[in-house]
Amino acid sequence: MNNDKKRYILAIDIGTTSIRTIAFDTIERKFVNIAQKKLKQYYPKAGWVEQDPREILSIVDSCLSRTLQNIEEESIFGLGLTNQRETFVAWKKSTGEPLYNAIVWQDRRTFELSQKISANRKMNRKIHNKTGLFVDAYFSATKINWLIQNNDEVRSALEQDDLNVATLDSYVIYHLTQGKSFVTDHSNACRTLLYNIHSHDWDNDLLKFFGIPRDCLPQIVDCDAQVGDTVVDNKHIKIGGILGDQQSSLFGQGCTNQGEVKTTFGTGGFMLCNMGDKPILSDKLLTTVAWKTREGTTYAFEGNMYSAGACVNWLTDGIEMIETPEDSETLSNSVSNSNGVQFIPALTGLGAPFWKSGVKAQFVGLTLGCTKAHMVRAVLRSIGYQARAVFDCMGENIAMRHPMRIDGGMTKNVTFMQFLCDILHSPITQSAEIESTSLGACYMCGLAFGAYKSLAEIHSLYQCAKTYTPTPRDYDREAHYKDWLDLIERL
Repeated sequence: MNNDKKRYILAIDIGTTSIRTIAFDTIERKFVNIAQKKLKQYYPKAGWVEQDPREILSIVDSCLSRTLQNIEEESIFGLGLTNQRETFVAWKKSTGEPLYNAIVWQDRRTFELSQKISANRKMNRKIHNKTGLFVDAYFSATKINWLIQNNDEVRSALEQDDLNVATLDSYVIYHLTQGKSFVTDHSNACRTLLYNIHSHDWDNDLLKFFGIPRDCLPQIVDCDAQVGDTVVDNKHIKIGGILGDQQSSLFGQGCTNQGEVKTTFGTGGFMLCNMGDKPILSDKLLTTVAWKTREGTTYAFEGNMYSAGACVNWLTDGIEMIETPEDSETLSNSVSNSNGVQFIPALTGLGAPFWKSGVKAQFVGLTLGCTKAHMVRAVLRSIGYQARAVFDCMGENIAMRHPMRIDGGMTKNVTFMQFLCDILHSPITQSAEIESTSLGACYMCGLAFGAYKSLAEIHSLYQCAKTYTPTPRDYDREAHYKDWLDLIERL
């Protein structure tokens, strides 16, 4: 491959609340031509969360066009993609038309079904051993089953062999390649409850159990595979380099060695630790494929905190306690403690390591002396407490390398970052590039098309913006955390 004229790697980053496209300048090592637009969420019933598939494609197309302005075709290595993982779309093979809204990872409509399956200990253990996951409405399989059972158009398309069902990476690539490529990668496939992490393929037993035919699912390819071609504004671009968003963040932070760990604080909080080339199962953490490339397979422990930045957004947009996310830091710093207030950050249930899907968010310990400042401080503390619980559990299963690498929107809150460092009793580093998820997609695309040669080279690219060092252990801080843990255990 002649890369003499090539300079830019393009990436699509399909987040939960917005979609962005970027060009990464491999020479200057920075993002250019960033285009971003909010993605609307719909809540047709309590606990249901959906998105419009047509809006997703429209935003992708318009943002790509803006990103490609003033970039010559000859200077582009290729186009990579990262996405919110468990969200899926059902569409017609023949036309590409969606048959229903995208059902988002936050959606809880199959909570009762998931609970029923979990109660079957034998089946629950079988699923965990095969997938590394727990049966939860968070993952795609129960919701795909629900859609097939409850939507006449989907069921009719299935009967006519005209149904595709897949995560958003597949849906967008299918669109960009005009239906020529129906693929997903291992990092997305492993989040469906249908993928066997040992055989690296759809599992026939699980497909049968969930009533989902293999023919309607995409082909699984390596993360650094070339998967097709697209044309945007008369520019021909190769597509390759696919990663689910949290694996992409792990990759973007250069955590390619066993024991390296990162946490992303976005809508949710996601702590991942590279566990090497052999899967280790845990009763409290997820075991997931980090990536599968021509160099082999890398696995990771994952601790999912369903609500992190979502809690701050809820304070602003939901109950309007503060005007902007930045106000949370100012208000929290205006008091020296939370005055006994605790917050349960379960806006969509509690994830790792508690796995209490039915728990609701709540303030505990409110008195007449409590103010907004105490409540906001309690919310921020609870996000750090979740991270501590996952961190401790992860450390019991694998030797982690320190410092932990942190990215995501909440890294802007310096007070929260120092509190996180203190409650973890571990140094943490803030990445120079806050959007590590987009960066990971660029790096994987670079591997696909020759901009980078190896995982070792990706590891060398990490840049640290700031290091936080923990203050001495504090009795009151530890006691407050233990009280919070006890409160969670009683729920």
